[in-house]
Amino acid sequence: MLEPGTIPLEAPSRHRLNYEQLGVFIYALALLVALSVWFLAIRAPLWLDETGSYWTISGGFRQIWARSVEINSFPAYFYILWLTNAVFGSKEIVLRIPSILAMLAAVYVFYRSARELFARDVALIATVLFILDGRVAFAAIDVRPYAFAMLIANLAIFSFIRWAKTKTRTVSYAALLGITSGGVFYFHYLFGICIVAAFVIAYCTDFNFTDVNFTAVKFVDRWRSPFAELRQLGIAVGCFTLLMVPVLSRLWYLQQTRSAHIFADPPTFTLFREALGFALPGSSPVASGVVPFVFLGAVFVAAFTRKVSIPDGPSIRRFILCAILGLVPSVILYGVSITTPLHVFINRYEAVAVPGIALCWAWIFSLIDSRLLRVLGCAVLVTWSAYLSYTSPMAGTHGYSWKDALEFADANAAQDGSPLVICSDLPESDFQSMPTGPASESLLFSPLGYYRVRATVVPMPRTLTEQAQVIGRRFLLRIDNKRFIAIGWIRSYPTLDWFASATSTTHVPHVLGEFLGIVVVEFVPRNASGQEPAPLPK
Repeated sequence: MLEPGTIPLEAPSRHRLNYEQLGVFIYALALLVALSVWFLAIRAPLWLDETGSYWTISGGFRQIWARSVEINSFPAYFYILWLTNAVFGSKEIVLRIPSILAMLAAVYVFYRSARELFARDVALIATVLFILDGRVAFAAIDVRPYAFAMLIANLAIFSFIRWAKTKTRTVSYAALLGITSGGVFYFHYLFGICIVAAFVIAYCTDFNFTDVNFTAVKFVDRWRSPFAELRQLGIAVGCFTLLMVPVLSRLWYLQQTRSAHIFADPPTFTLFREALGFALPGSSPVASGVVPFVFLGAVFVAAFTRKVSIPDGPSIRRFILCAILGLVPSVILYGVSITTPLHVFINRYEAVAVPGIALCWAWIFSLIDSRLLRVLGCAVLVTWSAYLSYTSPMAGTHGYSWKDALEFADANAAQDGSPLVICSDLPESDFQSMPTGPASESLLFSPLGYYRVRATVVPMPRTLTEQAQVIGRRFLLRIDNKRFIAIGWIRSYPTLDWFASATSTTHVPHVLGEFLGIVVVEFVPRNASGQEPAPLPK
C-alpha cells in the first residue's frame, strides 16, 4: 500500500516504445533504400574519365607517378586502384569497389558530423539527403578519386566541428584538422581549395556552438588577445603545410597548363541555383525539386499544427556554419567559371558542396518540433526520390561510354579491313601531338586501352584544328579509293563534316550508328555505292 502523498512512478508507455521502434525502423529502411540508388548503374561500362584512370595504372606500378601527371591528379588514388586491379582483376564492377567502400565510409563520417550539430533523427535525415544527392551517387561508383576526396573532406569537416566545439581547443583535433585538410589535395585539388577556403571563413566567425553571443562579439574578443589560439593554429597550419609539400609542384604545373584543360561551357545562374538544391542520380535537373517540395510541405504542416520552433542563437550559428560549407565551394567554382576561361562548375566538382547543402536542408527540418512529422517527411522524401531514380531512363547509365561505339565500329571495319579514324575526346588533344605508336598507349585515346579494337586506328585531335586538317589530308592521300570509318563525339562533329566535304567527289558518307553522342560514320567510295550521301549530325 502506498503511503499518503506518494506518487507512483509512471511505467514507460508501450505505445511510446512502439513509436520509437517504428521510427528507428523507418530511418534504417530509408538509409537502405537511399543506398540502393547508388547501385543502379554499378554494371555500366566505363565512361571517358574512368578509362583514363585505367590507363594510369595499365602501365604498371612504376609508371603511375609519371602518368598521374598527365591525367592532372595526385597518384594516391591510382595506387589503390592498381592494387585492386592486381588482386581482383580489371572488370568494371571490380574497379568500382574502392570508390564504393570509400563513399560508405564518407557516409558514416558525415553522419558523425551531422550528429555534432543536430539530434539523432535530424542527423539521419541529413545523411539520407547526402546519400541521395546525384553528385554523391555518381562519385560512389566512379572509377575516379572523388569518393576518396569526399571521405577526407568529410573527415576534415568533422575535425573542424569538433575543434570548434571545444571551449579549450585541443591539440589532437587541431592536428587532425591540418592533416585532413591537406589530405583532401591528395585526391582532388579543387575539393581541397574549396574546403580550406570554407574553413578559413568559418574560423574567422569563431563558431562556438554552446555560446549564444553574436559572432561579431567573439571576433572582436579574438583580436583583443591575438595569441590565445596561436599554438592551436600553428599545429593545424604546420600539419597542413607538411602535407602540401608534395602537392605544390603538381598545382604549379596545372596552373601553367590551365588553358589545355577547358572542356565545359560557362555556367548560367540557373545552374548555380540548381546546384544548391538536389539532383537524383542519372536524372535531369527537373528532379532537383524533390527536396524543396518535401521540406516546404513538412514545414507548412508543422506551422499549421504549431510545431515549428523559433531558432535561438546556437541554432543560428549552426545554420551559418552549414551555409558556409555549402555556399563557399559553390560560389568559388561558379565565380571562377564566369570570370576566367576555366569552367569548373560541373556536377562532379560541385560534390564538394554537398555536405554543407545537406546540412542546411537538415537544419530546416530541425525547426520542426515533431518527431512524427520529421520521420514522415523523411519517408516521403526517400520514397519519392527512389521512385524517380528507379524509373529514370538514365538510371542504368554512368556517363557516356565509348564501349558500344568502339565495338560496333570495330566489328564493321573487320568486314573488309577498313581503318578507323578516331577523334580524341580529351581537350588536351588539341594542344598535343598525336601518338606515333599504338593509340591505345596514349592518354588521349584511353578508351582504346580498356575497350580494344583490332582495326588500324588513325588518331585525330578533338576539334577541327590545323593539326587535324594536316593529318586528315595526309590520311586521304593514302586511303585512295577505299572505305574508311570515322568516329567522334559531339565536339568532333565539325571534323566529320570536314571529312565529308574533303571527300565529296570520291566518297559517300553514311551514319552507321549513334551511341550517346558518339557517332560512327562510314565513307564508301562512290564507285562502290549507289546511294546518296546522308546528312551528318550537327
